[in-house]
Amino acid sequence: MNLSAQIAGQGPALVILHGLFGSGTNWRTISRPWSEHFTVHLLDARNHGASPHDAEMNYAAMAADVSEYIDVQCPDGAHILGHSMGGKTAMLTALSSPRQVKSLVVADVAPVPYAHDFKTEITALRAVPLGTIKSRSEADAVVAKHFDDPNLRAFLLQNLVRSSDGFRWRINIDALQGAMSELTGFEMPNTEYDGPCTFVYGGASPYVRADHHEYIYRLFPNAELECLEGAGHWLHAEKPDAFSRAVVRHLKAHESGCSNK
Repeated sequence: MNLSAQIAGQGPALVILHGLFGSGTNWRTISRPWSEHFTVHLLDARNHGASPHDAEMNYAAMAADVSEYIDVQCPDGAHILGHSMGGKTAMLTALSSPRQVKSLVVADVAPVPYAHDFKTEITALRAVPLGTIKSRSEADAVVAKHFDDPNLRAFLLQNLVRSSDGFRWRINIDALQGAMSELTGFEMPNTEYDGPCTFVYGGASPYVRADHHEYIYRLFPNAELECLEGAGHWLHAEKPDAFSRAVVRHLKAHESGCSNK
């Protein structure tokens, strides 16, 4: 699949993979300083952002998309950073195509299944009457019946775009809803990635617990774990400076020419 991507900077390739309901645009601000030393590729996953829609939605397909992208756009290989759903995609890409992956940064997710089903998010999005709303504020009022948090509502509503005949969702809600058990799960592969790998996770997040560490080391024997105290699942938004420092430390250690900015 020909994924949509925003590319900035120069130097070794750094591919960034966003989470569920997100897009590469979410990472544009925090990645801007990294583009001083890297060619930063902000990818939109299938069924997200400006990338094509497809009924198939699972980690094997998404990892194959990333591998295909690297093969064409980053022939010398790439460092990969992935958050949440993007982190699982990044892990599977490294496990299935290790020669393409110079190093790996996984943000607040472990190679384990989770119990979250995101039914409330899907219900909130489906409740928006696309054929009758006249503004984004009307859509926000509908989603507010499900979520009080304005930041979460803004995140979800970034996927609402105006078209010639009204509003539409740029995410493929049908495909995401149908694949939710796949997206919240993770099938443990019978392989490992022994390249450099850093798991950065939030101390206040339930996504990487102490009992998950054994699964991380089983697949990534050279993994380093770094906890950002006080950060939750959205650690790159909640603690952007600390998160950026962790990423740059990793990149500096595994790519010459990267200064510690």
